[in-house]
Amino acid sequence: MRESQPADLGFTLSELSHVVRAYDGLGGMDIIHDHTLAGPLIARKSSVPVVTTIHGPLTLASADLYRAMAPNTAIISISRDQASKVPDVPITRVIHHGMDVSAVPVGSGNGGYVCFVGRMCPDKGVLEAIRIAQAAGIPLRLAAKMREPAELTYFHDVIEPLLGANEEFLGELGDDDKFRLMGEALAFLNPIQWSEPFGLVMIESLATGTPVVGTPIGSAPEIVDHGRTGFLAPTEELHRFISLAESLDRSHCRDRALKLFSTEKMVGNHLDLYAKLVEKSQAAGVPERSYEDQNQIRGAVSRAPESGPVSIRRP
Repeated sequence: MRESQPADLGFTLSELSHVVRAYDGLGGMDIIHDHTLAGPLIARKSSVPVVTTIHGPLTLASADLYRAMAPNTAIISISRDQASKVPDVPITRVIHHGMDVSAVPVGSGNGGYVCFVGRMCPDKGVLEAIRIAQAAGIPLRLAAKMREPAELTYFHDVIEPLLGANEEFLGELGDDDKFRLMGEALAFLNPIQWSEPFGLVMIESLATGTPVVGTPIGSAPEIVDHGRTGFLAPTEELHRFISLAESLDRSHCRDRALKLFSTEKMVGNHLDLYAKLVEKSQAAGVPERSYEDQNQIRGAVSRAPESGPVSIRRP
């Protein structure tokens, strides 16, 4: 009889095979940024500084791996909320995602509707978005990825029966159509129902100048400046904030995206970390890690840190 196997076993073997070959072929570099789970464990005795990024939810299971690699690996978290889930995992630095804000057109916000963009699943809050728009009495335009069987089932069984004359489902959109949809919306609805490590769709909306109305879950409080670039509140209260969102200065939304979530900001933060790690490694002869105060990581996700200009030095 064939023994049952974990569903992700094949993916684990595939990653390990890739990592072993990759590290065998490495040489002559000053620093390694490894985005796999297995790589930093294999490279624990490396004389070259190793950096890794936690891209997904920081679960108790994955925390064991990060604890094991932490003494020899600089760990980047993509939000303070993500890092706070397992506070005994030492985080070297929190670096938010960024995007090319300059490539996103600024919209007018005069479309007379609110919009939702995300995956067709309960966690993303598409059902809640419909109810919020209906309670506010305002048209809603929905754009969602819907390819997997579970996504199709959720749409046909739960979402489609709720769509009326004021709700329009647009399917999955390309970037140009997505940014146009967001930019002309009065507000972007993001009633997220799970602790998402980072909500890229929120900074996309801010880049178009459109405020975000959503739940204060996951990374949302680090992205949205409540009362200035949107509003965060419990799901059942969000319909009350749509009219308030219309009165916000859209330039503040764009400015926040440029200041905190641009590609330049993200890359600059990475380069600054790399330079510090390489400098310390070369001075001490071994990789040295400078961890943030864990009490700070445990802190509430009240708002994103607004640090000054980043100095980038060549090692």
